Amino acid sequence: MRPLQKPAAEKKRYRIPDKLYFKIGEVSEITGVKPYVLRYWESEFKMVNPSKSRSRQRLYRKSDVEMILKIKKLLYEDRFTINGARKKIKDLGYGKPAVQSELEFGKREDSFLIKGIIQELKEIKRLLNE
Repeated sequence: MRPLQKPAAEKKRYRIPDKLYFKIGEVSEITGVKPYVLRYWESEFKMVNPSKSRSRQRLYRKSDVEMILKIKKLLYEDRFTINGARKKIKDLGYGKPAVQSELEFGKREDSFLIKGIIQELKEIKRLLNE
């Protein structure tokens, strides 16, 4: 006999405290994932990358905890494999390096504007020194 699934309204909501760093035990408690599973996921999902304290304890950021919750949903609720979850996360745009758009400096109009601002500042300085 299969157990009944919880209705969508009854699914557990995770509340992440407003802190900078979380220890592995806190992350385990927040997410409902055992510490050994969290350590395994770190090796499988490179976007979960906690820093380490001087005492070599893992320190997770809020973004790490949010990613762990996404991974948990993909694996446990959506029934993805590890490889499938990794691909899905990449497809959603997580784990990609941020790309900075090119800035266009040195245009003639910009140069003219900057020269005008410099002239105005020199005039203000002259007036203040009188």
